Amino acid sequence: MLKLAVAGSRSAYGRLAGIAGGVAVGVCLLLLLWGGANGLGARDDRGAWLRETGQASVAVPVTTDDPAASGPATPVPLTADTILMTANPVEVFRNQLINRRDVAALIPTTVRIPGIGSPPEPGRYYASPALQHLIESTPRDQLGDRFGEFAGTIDEAALPGPDSLIVVTGATEAELRQSGRASLVSGFTATPYGGSAAAYSTVLLIGAIAVFFPVLLLISIVTGLGAARRRERFATLRLIGASPNVVSRIAAVETAVPSLVGAVLGIVLAALLRPAAALIPVNGTRMFEADLATGWGASAAVVAAVVAASAGVAGVRTAKADVGPLGVTRAVHEKTPTAWRTVPLLTGLGAMITAVVIIRVVKIRLPWIESPLLIGGFVLILAGIVVIGPWLTLLVSRMGLRRARSAAAVIAASRIQRTPVATFRSVSGLVVAVFVVSVFAGASSIVESTEAPAAAPGLLQPASLYATVGTVATPARVSDAARQARKLPGIRSATVGYGPAALSETDAGPDIYLRSSDAPGLGFEDIPATETVSVDASFLHYGTTRPLALTPAPGATLDGLVPVVMVLGTDGTPAAMDRARTALNGSGITAIPATSPMDIGLQSTTRLVQGLAVLAYLGMFAAIAIAGLSLAVATASAVLDRKRVLGLMRLMGMPVSVLRRIITRESAVPLLTVLLLSIGLGFLVAWLMVTFIDDTYRVRWPAPGYFLALGLSLLLALGAVTATFGLIRGHTAITAARFE
Repeated sequence: MLKLAVAGSRSAYGRLAGIAGGVAVGVCLLLLLWGGANGLGARDDRGAWLRETGQASVAVPVTTDDPAASGPATPVPLTADTILMTANPVEVFRNQLINRRDVAALIPTTVRIPGIGSPPEPGRYYASPALQHLIESTPRDQLGDRFGEFAGTIDEAALPGPDSLIVVTGATEAELRQSGRASLVSGFTATPYGGSAAAYSTVLLIGAIAVFFPVLLLISIVTGLGAARRRERFATLRLIGASPNVVSRIAAVETAVPSLVGAVLGIVLAALLRPAAALIPVNGTRMFEADLATGWGASAAVVAAVVAASAGVAGVRTAKADVGPLGVTRAVHEKTPTAWRTVPLLTGLGAMITAVVIIRVVKIRLPWIESPLLIGGFVLILAGIVVIGPWLTLLVSRMGLRRARSAAAVIAASRIQRTPVATFRSVSGLVVAVFVVSVFAGASSIVESTEAPAAAPGLLQPASLYATVGTVATPARVSDAARQARKLPGIRSATVGYGPAALSETDAGPDIYLRSSDAPGLGFEDIPATETVSVDASFLHYGTTRPLALTPAPGATLDGLVPVVMVLGTDGTPAAMDRARTALNGSGITAIPATSPMDIGLQSTTRLVQGLAVLAYLGMFAAIAIAGLSLAVATASAVLDRKRVLGLMRLMGMPVSVLRRIITRESAVPLLTVLLLSIGLGFLVAWLMVTFIDDTYRVRWPAPGYFLALGLSLLLALGAVTATFGLIRGHTAITAARFE
C-alpha cells in the first residue's frame, strides 16, 4: 500500500511535492503562532514584577469618635522586610520610555528584586543590557548622569525582552519620601495580568485564531489535491478487484505520506525562521528567541494532528466520491444549502455582542464568561462565514442563471447551482482572509497619530520640559539649578515659576507667578509692563489647546512665594532635550520627573495599542499570503478534478477561451458574493473587540494600507485563476476524454 501511495509518474511526484510543500508552510505557521502565543505569555510573566505598586508609605490616623475627621499623615517606618520604592512614569530618552524604579532599603533587608537580588546602594544602579548599551554610547550629561554609578545588569529572567529599557536606582529614604510618590514593597508580584491587560490578552488570542483559521483551510485544500489527481488510478485498482474500503485506505496513506514529510519540513522551517520572527517588535521590544520555541511535545502533537486530519479527510472524500471500476466517478449530489446556515454566524455575533453588553452596558465584571463569549463568538463567526457562503452563492447563482446570455455564463451558473459547497470551498480561504484583514484594519484604526501640539504663544512650547519643585528645595538651590541649566548646550532658557505652595500640595491658588523678564522664554509675546506676571497653572497641561494670556500679578515682587515649577526651553534637538531632562531629573529639586509635550505619544495605553497594531499588520500580510496560495491550489484542484468533463467540451468544439471564462466565473461569483459581507462583518467585529477593551476607543476610517491589502487580495485572486489557464489547455486535450 505504501508503494502504491508514493509510486507514479513525474506529475505524481509533483503532486506529492505540492502536498508536502503546502503542509510544510501550514505547519510552520502553526508552530510560529503557537510559539508567539507562548512567548507573549512568558514575556508578561517575566515583566510582572514591574507592575508591583506596593502599599502606602504614610498612614493617616482616624479618630474613633469621628471617622470622617483624620489627623496628620505620618510615615510608615521602613523595616528590614520592606523597601521604599517609586516608579518613574515618564523617564524618556530619544522618545523611548524607560522603566525606572528608585528604591531605598535598610541594611540588611530580606526583600529581593527580580533579576538583581539585593537593592542597590544610594547613588548606584542596575540596568538592562539594552539600556546600559545606550548609557555607554551616549554622553553622560544626556543620560548616564540621571542614574549614578553602574552596579550591574539586570538578569534576562526579569526582562520582558532584549530591547527592554529598565533601570533600578538606589536612593536614600529621605529622597524618596520627599517626592510623595513612594510606596512600601515587601515582595514583587508574579501575577502577569490586571483587568485591562486580560482584555488585551483576549484580543491577542482572537488575533492568533484569525491567522490560524486560514492556515487550517490551506492544509485542508492542499491535501485535497491528491484525491483529484489519483482518482483515475483508483478506478484501475477497482477494476482489478480492490474494494472501496481498500481504495479509501490507499487514498489516506498516499496523502499521509507527503503530509508527514511536509509536517517534518514545517518543523525545520519554523526552527530556521524563529530567529527572524523574534526580531518583530511587539509593544516596544522584541522577543527572546527561546520564547518562540514550542518544544518537541507540541511539535509532535501538531505533526500527529495534521497527518491524521489530512489522511482522514482524504479517505472520507475518496469514499464519498465512490470511484467505479470503469473510471467513472459517480456524481455526488450536494445537499441544497438552506437558510439554517445563517445560525452559526448569527450565534457568534450574538455571543460577542453579549460580552460587550455585559462589560460596557450592564457594567458587571464576569471574567469567567466574558472572554469565552468573545473568543467563542469570534470562532463561530469565522466558521459561520464559511458555512453561510454556499447558501449565498446558491442564491446569487440562481439569479445569474436567469440573466445568463452566454455559454460560459450558463455553464458556470449551472455548475455553481449544482455544487455551491464545492464551488465556494475554493475561495473560502480568500473570503476569510478579507474578513481577517478587515478585523485587523478596524482594530488598528484606533491608533491615532499623537503629534506634539504646534508651537504657539500662550501654550507650552513643544521643545520645552518642565518639572514641579519638591517641598524641600530651597529658593537658593532652585535658582542655582536654573543658573547651571542655562550654561548647557542647546538650553535657551530656564524659567522658575512661583506659587503660595507646592503644586503637589494644594489645589488652591491655581496661578503660577514669574518674572516678566522670564516670560519670553515660555513663548509669551504680549507681556504686561509689570515686574511680576501670572498665568493659569493649566498652562502646563498638554491638553490645553486655547492659548493663555499673562495677567499682571497683584503683588509687586515674589516675596512670600516658593518655587513650584521649573521650565527649560531647548532648541528642539534630541541631544538638547535629553540634556535638559537629565539636568532637571538629576538636580535633586524636582518632585516629579521632567516631562515634555512631545512625551504625549509615549503613554502606556497608546504604546500597547500601537504594539497590537504591528501584530495586526503582520496578521493582514499572513492572511492574504495564505489565502492567495489556498485559492491557487483549490482552483488547480478543481480543474484537475474536472479535466474529463472539460476535455469533452473541447472535443465538442468549445474554445479554450470559453473554458477559461467558465473557470473565472466559478471563482469570481462566490468571492464577490461574500466579499462585502466579510468586509462589513470584519469592521463590526473590530468595533466589538476595541469596545470590549475600552469604550473610549473609536474605530475610524481605515488606513490606506487596508485598501492596498484589499487590492492585493483581488490581484492574488486574479493571479491564482490566471495561473490555472495553462492547466486548462494541458489537461483538456483529446486524450483527457478517453474512458478505459
